[in-house]
Amino acid sequence: MTGGARNSAARRPVGLGLAAAAKKQAHVQHLHECTSGPPARMADPGGVVDYRLPMSGSNPPQAATDRSDTAARRTARVVAAAISDPRLIRRVAVAVIAVVLFIQVFEWLFFGVRHLLFLLLLAWLFAIAMEPAVSWMARRGIKRGGGTGIVMISLFLTIVAFSAVFGAIFIEQVVSLLKALPDTLTTLVDWVNQTFNTSFDPTQLTDLLQITPERVADWASTIGLGLFGFFTSLVGVVFDLFTVLLFAFYFSAQGPQLRRTVASWLPAQSQRVIDQVWRIAIEKTGGYVVSRLVLAVLAAFSTSAFLLIIDVPYWLPLGIWTGIVSQFIPTLGTYLGGALPVLIAFSSSSLDGVLVVIFVIVYQQVENYLFSPRVSNRTMDIHPAVAFGAVIVGGALAGALGALIAIPIVASVQAIIETYGRRYELIPEMEHDDHRARPVTDNEPAAEPAAAPQSDG
Repeated sequence: MTGGARNSAARRPVGLGLAAAAKKQAHVQHLHECTSGPPARMADPGGVVDYRLPMSGSNPPQAATDRSDTAARRTARVVAAAISDPRLIRRVAVAVIAVVLFIQVFEWLFFGVRHLLFLLLLAWLFAIAMEPAVSWMARRGIKRGGGTGIVMISLFLTIVAFSAVFGAIFIEQVVSLLKALPDTLTTLVDWVNQTFNTSFDPTQLTDLLQITPERVADWASTIGLGLFGFFTSLVGVVFDLFTVLLFAFYFSAQGPQLRRTVASWLPAQSQRVIDQVWRIAIEKTGGYVVSRLVLAVLAAFSTSAFLLIIDVPYWLPLGIWTGIVSQFIPTLGTYLGGALPVLIAFSSSSLDGVLVVIFVIVYQQVENYLFSPRVSNRTMDIHPAVAFGAVIVGGALAGALGALIAIPIVASVQAIIETYGRRYELIPEMEHDDHRARPVTDNEPAAEPAAAPQSDG
């Protein structure tokens, strides 16, 4: 091979490489100009096709028309340039398929373990409820594991003792109450007709509320004789209860270790945030749950004792109903909790009904001004509208149990928001309520003050 041929063969790859580089650079410049708005005329080096839309007319458009057409033209140029790159299309298709698969897998996993996640949530709330007592014992030298065990055993013994003393009475009264509902409703409607000279039909009302003897018999058999069906699934219930207690014990006994483990995976600034959020959630939410439980016990005990004294039937389930509903259902809980004992009392006698109404009103005032300030002085207040909305959402998602645990969850979120949220000072125009006088603006002359009376001397 001659020297010229060798030099030509050596120069050919270099020339091809320069041509490819120039073509690639021109293509990149074309994409850049498509996204940033190219000039009126753009060259087409390297064989790159120009996909810009032709300008209509020979004269340049006006400013308003150009602004209105810029977005559409730029979008068309970007889409056309993207279509011209098969690799970009493949990447977009792969990304879309990956996102769809991830959503499907996440949905499958979530629905598969949602029951376990709900049990973990219950365990976390139970651990938070035990935290004040566990922390109190830890400050006095008792290890957290021992303190958690003492609290859980004490709670278990309390439930066993209550069941041994009042369990049979409670079930018997609940079954009797359900069986007596049709007759009680009929008696109550007759009393209303006689007292207020109305003409309500008890049969239509019971049919409307579906409180028929057959339906009530099904309820009673489910609670009383139908407990056998409950015990057939006792294994699953015991397993769920054991899961909640086990995780609650570890959440409470090893709470500081768990917090340090989570924080060890984060930088220093995030560790401070985790530590503060953790402490706020434990202190505020734990105090809120404990205060609600204490007030519920006080309300249930007081109501049951008063109903027992005036000889109102079904005093135990009515008292427990009042305690739970009045404390864990916001806004309407007080009225719903006291309405059922009032109706049952009025079905017995008018005097009993009036006495129960007076008791509910008086006890509500005692709770508001005596019990609640002492029990809830270190907890946080939740706006009634927020709490009521949380109960509705929790009930829609997880039934009655979800409605009960919705407020503690909202308490945690509110505590975190109040800690890290930022509030700004209101402008002067918004510092006054609507019913007050409107403040004078800069454009309005201020009223001159009245001149002081001058004395003759």
